Amino acid sequence: MKDIFFTKEEKRFREEVREFAREVIAPRAEEVENGMYPGPLLKKIGEAGYMSQLHSVEYGGTAKGLVYEMIVAEEIAGVSAPTDMSRTASSTLCAIPISRFGTDEQKKKYLTPIIKGEKIGAIGITEPDVGSDTAGMKTLAVREGDEYVINGEKRFITNGADADIITLFAITDPSVKAKRGMSAFIFPTDTPGFKVEKVYGLMGMHGMRVAHLKFEDCRIPAENLLGREGLGFNILMDELDTERISIAGEMIGIARAAFETAVKYSTERVQFNRPIHKFEGVSFKIADMATLLDAAELLTLRAARMIDRGMNASKESAMAKVFAVDHAFEICNQALQVLGGIGYTTEYPVERYLRDVRIGMIGGGTSEIMRFLIQREVYKEFKLKTEMEQRAAPVEVSSVQE
Repeated sequence: MKDIFFTKEEKRFREEVREFAREVIAPRAEEVENGMYPGPLLKKIGEAGYMSQLHSVEYGGTAKGLVYEMIVAEEIAGVSAPTDMSRTASSTLCAIPISRFGTDEQKKKYLTPIIKGEKIGAIGITEPDVGSDTAGMKTLAVREGDEYVINGEKRFITNGADADIITLFAITDPSVKAKRGMSAFIFPTDTPGFKVEKVYGLMGMHGMRVAHLKFEDCRIPAENLLGREGLGFNILMDELDTERISIAGEMIGIARAAFETAVKYSTERVQFNRPIHKFEGVSFKIADMATLLDAAELLTLRAARMIDRGMNASKESAMAKVFAVDHAFEICNQALQVLGGIGYTTEYPVERYLRDVRIGMIGGGTSEIMRFLIQREVYKEFKLKTEMEQRAAPVEVSSVQE
């Protein structure tokens, strides 16, 4: 499939990233699984240029585009998923709003260090009472002279406990709906009044630090406003399609690692005097897994190419994410079944893949929200009005992937 749908340059780049992941990430993947925050690895990823795909050359990027970002996500996540989730939270979720809406000065000061891996970024959207519905956002930013004073809480923030910079969303005008009263800010975490309230223990993605944050009378310069007041919701929406492709790529990478483990094991494990891949109960699972992997990659590649060409891909990115996520979980589950009892132990990494992949159904917009977006776009294309469109609909957000 890759010989047809990926260019020679893209295939060469994949081999380059795969080699980097094997040499640099793999030797420390077990440490990350045991709880080490992958900060040192993020620095090496930045130094190697793999934070740069979506950003302008002028600020240290390579501007290669989303297909290349998808490749990086697949290859690094296939070796250490929490490392790539942490990378994405910094170089995509935090950095894309700065890259697209920041001033020249803001980009030089904040974006370039993230791209180089010198600084770690996070994005602050989700709150204790705000998940898929950002209209309930309570964090406030009040203008006082040349400063904004910020009060509120954010939770489920990936990199939140370790970030140097947070792209922070807050309400600047509570008198209007959140779509018009929300603004975005570049928030340095050395600001007085900022506090890491809690770091959550996670079912999977060990080493990925997800935090509950508090902002108490935090004063930041007015020049840290991204774009203009009231533009926050547009900035948030602008980032989401890109984020979903990165997440889909990560899920494909995890699923491929599980698939390859299952294929290899099925040729080595012998029962009834023959390798278990000789039994259709096993080989048909392999066939289904291979088919789902290719389908997920093709859907994701289509959406990535559309976005790279400046096309609207809201439906396609949602399709790619929900298909890749849901079927990555299925692939990991079937891979564990192929391994049988040993797959349920920590002797093989398949149990870890199954735990790691589960977050994809929640982060970056739940699978339910993805389906809502897809059907909405379908009915728009057919110019049909539905009952759903007449009711208040969930608002797109990043959910716990933040």
